[in-house]
Amino acid sequence: QGADYGRILVGLQVPAKDGKAFDKFLATLGYPYVEETTNPVYQMFLQE
Repeated sequence: QGADYGRILVGLQVPAKDGKAFDKFLATLGYPYVEETTNPVYQMFLQE
């Protein structure tokens, strides 16, 4: 009939030196994700 789904917001801090390895790890999970670090709205949210 229908399907259940959800959206989850997760914040992670990854040292710059580990960024590429972390990106590879995320790729192995098989879940879609969006990098929002440079999103202007996200930046405004952090300033509040």
